[in-house]
Amino acid sequence: MSQAAIEANKNVVEKYVNQFDRVAELRAQPDWLLESRRTALQQLQELGLPTLKDEDWRYTNVAPIARMAFRPALDPPPAEVDAGSLQSLVFVGLEGPRLVFLNGHFQPGLSVLDGLPREVRFGNLARALQDEPDRVREHLNQLVGMPEHGFTALNQAWFIDGAWVWVPDDVRLDVPLHILHVAGPSGEGLTCCPRNVFVVGDRARVTLVESYVQLGARRYFNNALTELRVGEESHIEHIKFQDESLEAFHMASLHASLGRACRAFLHSFALGGRLSRYNLRVRLAGEGLEAILNGLYLTRGDQLADHHMIVEHAQPHCASHEYFNGILDDKSRGVFHGRILVRPGAQKTDAKQTNKNLLLSDDAQANTKPQLEIYADDVKCTHGATVGQLHPEAIYYLRTRGIGPETARRMLVHAFAGEIIERIQYEPAREALDQLVWDRLETTSHMAVPA
Repeated sequence: MSQAAIEANKNVVEKYVNQFDRVAELRAQPDWLLESRRTALQQLQELGLPTLKDEDWRYTNVAPIARMAFRPALDPPPAEVDAGSLQSLVFVGLEGPRLVFLNGHFQPGLSVLDGLPREVRFGNLARALQDEPDRVREHLNQLVGMPEHGFTALNQAWFIDGAWVWVPDDVRLDVPLHILHVAGPSGEGLTCCPRNVFVVGDRARVTLVESYVQLGARRYFNNALTELRVGEESHIEHIKFQDESLEAFHMASLHASLGRACRAFLHSFALGGRLSRYNLRVRLAGEGLEAILNGLYLTRGDQLADHHMIVEHAQPHCASHEYFNGILDDKSRGVFHGRILVRPGAQKTDAKQTNKNLLLSDDAQANTKPQLEIYADDVKCTHGATVGQLHPEAIYYLRTRGIGPETARRMLVHAFAGEIIERIQYEPAREALDQLVWDRLETTSHMAVPA
C-alpha cells in the first residue's frame, strides 16, 4: 500500500475515533462495557479498514464507505414510520413476535412482544444491559474474539442497540422470532452499528429471522454484528435477509458456535445494497452435529455482493454442507470465499461446499474461491464452483412445450434460485421469499440467451 493510501486509511479511522466520547457519555452503561468499547477502539486504530491489498478483501473495495462522512446514529429518530408502512416488507406478515429497530434504535410501539413463554428473553440489548447485565456479559463479545478487520472493531466500539434473544433449555417455539432493522427517511447518511446476541439452550427449537430493509433512506451504512450460541441437541434456523437501498452499504458478520448433536440451518439472502458483505464464522464445537449453510445473492446494476465464510470443524463426527448460488445481472459482481477448516482430531468429518453463479449479462462478473484446509486424515471433504449462463438447449426444450422464450428463461432462473429457497425449513418464510424472488425476476433486464 502506498504511503498516501496508508494516510488516507488512517484519516478515515480517526473520524471514528475522534467522536468516541459521545458513546462514552451514553447512560446505563456498565463499566466493563465501556472498557470493552475502548479496547475495540484501540484495535480499530491498529487494524484500520481493509483494503484491496488484504487477501480476504481483494475483490471488495470498501473505499466508497470510507469516503462517507461519519454520522453515527446516536440520537433516536422521529416517529416517521408507522405499523401500516411495515406491512409492505417481506416477512412482516409472518405470525409471531417481532422486534423493530429504526435507524438502529428500538421501537417498542412497532414491535410485537407477546405470545412467548415467560422464561424467554426477547427484547433490545440496551434494556437487557440495564436489567440483566451479568447474563449479557456472559455472552456479549464471547464468540468474536480478536477482531479480524476494522468493521468488527467499529461495531464493538460504537454499537448502540440491537436484539437480545435468550431461549432456555427445552423450549420449543412454533413461530419465528423476527428482528427487523429498518432504515427510515431520517437515516439518510447515517452509520448504524446493530448488535444482536442470540443464545439458544439445550434441546431447544427456534427460528430466527434477521432482516435489514429500508423505508425512505437511500445512502447510508449498516455495520451489523451478530453472535449466535446454540446448545446441545437443539434445532435452530437462522434466516438473514438483506434488501437495502441500492445506494446503501451493508457490512455484517455472524459468529456462531454450535453444540453437540444439534441441527442448524443458517441462510443468507442478499438482494439489496450497492456494496454488501456477509462474514460467517461458524464453529462446530460439539460432536455429531449437522450444519447447513445456504445462501442466495441476486444482484443488478453495479451492485457487489460478497460472502466470506469459515466453517471450523473442531470436533469429530460432524457434517457441514454449504450451498451458495448467485444470480448476477447488468454490471453487478458476486464474490464468494468459502473455507472449510478441519482441526486435528476432527475425524469422520463430512464437509461439502458448492458455489454456483448464473450470469444474466456479458458484463456481470463472479469471483469464487472455495477452499479446504484439513488437519485430520479420516474425512470426506469436497468443494466446487461454477460460473455460467443460461444454456440454449434448456431454453429450447421449454419452448418446444409451448412456453414463450421470456417465460422459459425466468422459469430456469427461478429454478436456480429455488435450489436455495427450498432449504428453508419454516414454510411461511419459504413461500414469502419465493414470491419475492419471482417478482424480482419479473423486472430483470437481461434474459438473453448467449449466441
